[in-house]
Amino acid sequence: MYETFEHTADVGLRVTAADLDTLFAEAGEALFSLIVEDLAAVETRDVVALHIAGRDLPFLLFDWLNELLYRFDGEHRLFARFRARVGPEGVDGEAWGEAWDPQRHALDHEVKAITYHGLRVEPTADGWLAEVIVDI
Repeated sequence: MYETFEHTADVGLRVTAADLDTLFAEAGEALFSLIVEDLAAVETRDVVALHIAGRDLPFLLFDWLNELLYRFDGEHRLFARFRARVGPEGVDGEAWGEAWDPQRHALDHEVKAITYHGLRVEPTADGWLAEVIVDI
């Protein structure tokens, strides 16, 4: 599950999940729910494999989201479905989506960057919580 929260000129993403794999997948979905107006309009035609090395969970989440944002900015790809496997050396995952088509995909927010400000990933009584603020 994810939700947004206001943060000055930025937007915060708060993600909760039962496990780390789901947390990272939900964070990817949360990011793209900001970028595209209707995430359901993004078809899961293609898959992109991702590998992010790292051990520190907050920085690993930062790098995961940053890589996904790069795929949008640099390759004009939108993603609607994610799978992540978080391990001791990093995260391996897949993102399913398609090329951005301005005729079919209205953009909602221009996400300029993922920020370190307020970045956290921590266990809770029910699983995991992540918060990340994105610069829009």
